[in-house]
Amino acid sequence: MESMDSYRALLKSERWTEWEGLETDQRQGAPAPPLEKPCPAGATLVDLVPPGELTSGTMPLIEAIRKRRSRRQFTDEPLTLEELSFLLWATQGVREVAQGGASTRRTVPSAGGRHPFETYIAVYNVAGLAPGLYRYLPLEHRLCLLQAGEGLAERVIAGCRGQRFAGRCAATFIWTVLPYRAEWRYSIIAHKMIAQDAGHLCQNLYLASEAIGAGTCAIGAYDQATMDAVVGVDGRDECTIYAAPVGKVKGG
Repeated sequence: MESMDSYRALLKSERWTEWEGLETDQRQGAPAPPLEKPCPAGATLVDLVPPGELTSGTMPLIEAIRKRRSRRQFTDEPLTLEELSFLLWATQGVREVAQGGASTRRTVPSAGGRHPFETYIAVYNVAGLAPGLYRYLPLEHRLCLLQAGEGLAERVIAGCRGQRFAGRCAATFIWTVLPYRAEWRYSIIAHKMIAQDAGHLCQNLYLASEAIGAGTCAIGAYDQATMDAVVGVDGRDECTIYAAPVGKVKGG
């Protein structure tokens, strides 16, 4: 049997000592990469409910934790735009731009405030929002429409290796990572940080979903090339890293 030692190395901390002596891009004075991708010129923008005006998600935290489980069956009830606004804010909402614009403090932790993710939303059933593929703009708390929804659900299902609940829900969160946002600071240990940070943001989605009578199930078993094509990224400087369908649940 093939040794697992080389794969297990990513889980360990030995490279911190090596990193301390590296001339990372940050230490060499290279400018920090942008905090979010720009919206394509002429794309439709959708204003979300501002964080200070949200009334969704008031369930006590202890109850949300008790209820949390992976859910793969959803009702036909749509999410409201306010509920989607809450889920987006809960997973990547920006509280503060820090370090002269080089980092952000958000509703989830990220090593060095790097937050190397972009959030794409395959919207199927959100009241008042046309079906389609959107990207969240966390600095503005807006959505940017990337493409119309025709055939989107089936493409997402194919990208999730035939897991049909990925297209039989209200919306599917698809997170990509731009590795250089973390590599700029952390170089050879950035990838361990990215893996940890992905867990932080998805756990917030689990708890926030429960708090609005909805549910989710994280998907790590996806086809890389297909999912990258769904969201339109190159698979090198930006690639899919995680997905999570969300929908209302019975008795939620």
